[in-house]
Amino acid sequence: MRVLVTGAFGNVGTYAVDELLRRGATVRCLDVPSRASKRKARPYAGKIDIIWGDIRNMEVMARAVQGVDAIVHLAFIIPPKSEQRPTWAETINVGGTWNLLQAALASSRKPLIVFSSSIALYGQTQHLIPPRTAGESLHPDMQYAYHKLTCEHMLHASGLSWVILRFGAVPPIEFGELDPLMFEVRMDDRMEYLAPMDAGTAVAAAAMLPGLEGKTLMVAGGPSCQVTGRQFMQRSFDALGIGMLPESAFSQVPFHCDFMDTEESERLLHYQHHSFEETLALQRQTLGWKRLFVPIVRPFLRRKLLAMSPYYKRPRGRGIPRTSSMPILPGGEALK
Repeated sequence: MRVLVTGAFGNVGTYAVDELLRRGATVRCLDVPSRASKRKARPYAGKIDIIWGDIRNMEVMARAVQGVDAIVHLAFIIPPKSEQRPTWAETINVGGTWNLLQAALASSRKPLIVFSSSIALYGQTQHLIPPRTAGESLHPDMQYAYHKLTCEHMLHASGLSWVILRFGAVPPIEFGELDPLMFEVRMDDRMEYLAPMDAGTAVAAAAMLPGLEGKTLMVAGGPSCQVTGRQFMQRSFDALGIGMLPESAFSQVPFHCDFMDTEESERLLHYQHHSFEETLALQRQTLGWKRLFVPIVRPFLRRKLLAMSPYYKRPRGRGIPRTSSMPILPGGEALK
C-alpha cells in the first residue's frame, strides 16, 4: 500500500511515518524544505520517498498524490500563527487542502483521505457535561477551527473516501520552541492529552485498516490522559524541572479543550498506548544530559516563560483574537 503523508516532519508526522513503515506501507512524504524538516528527514534516507514543496502549489500536489492509495493530511498552520495571520493561514489550511482534494480527484486511484481535525471545532464547552462526542453541534470560535471545519465540509462534498480524526491536545514530546498558546489554557479546564506517537499510530491505522470510510472519530488519550489545565501544566513544568508558574499567568476564559468519547476510535484503531504520566517520563528522557543544567538556567527560563504570558501582571483578557461573532455552524451527524 502506498501512503502520502503531508506535513510529514511535524509533531505527529514522523510518528505516523514510523508506524506506516512498521505496518509495511510504502511511504511518500511531503513537507516544506525548512532546516528543521530536513534534519528530521535524515534518518529516513533510503526508506521513504520525499517531495519537498508547498501544498499551495498545484503542480507539487499533483506529483505528490500520483500512485498513492491513501493520504494522511497533517499539514496545517496552528495557533497562535493561524490567529495572528489568518489570511495567510487560510491559503495553506483551506487552499492547500483544496489543492490536495483536486489532485486526488484527478488521480486514477482516487485515494482515501485521512484528515486530521480538532477538538477546537467544539469551541468553549466547559459548561457542558463531558465527554464531547462526534455527533454533537460544533461551535468554532477561532480561525483555526473554522479552517478545520471548512476542510471537513470540503471532504464531505468531494466524492472521495475519507476518515476524519478529531484530535485532542497533542503537545510535542521534545522541549523545543516555547509556545505562548499554553497560557490560553484555564487552570480548571478539562483537557484530554494525546501522546504524539499515539496520534501517529491512529492516523496510520486509519489509512491502512479497511472499513473506516465515512467515519468521524474522536481521538485522544483516554481516561489516563484526562486532566485539568492545572494538572497538565504543573506536571509538565515539574517534569522539565522548571516548576509550576503562577496561576495568574494563565487565562481565566475557558479554552477549546475537553474530555472526549474515544471508545469507538480506540476499538477500531487501537492507538492508546501511553498514559499522561508515561508521556511525562518520556519528556524527561528527551532532555538527557541537558536536564543537569536545568537548575542553573531555571530562573532564566521562568522569566522568559512569564514574559510570554499576555496575562501575568497585566489586565486579564484573551491573548489570541477570537471570532465568536461568527455564526454557529452545524456539526456531527448533520454533516454526514
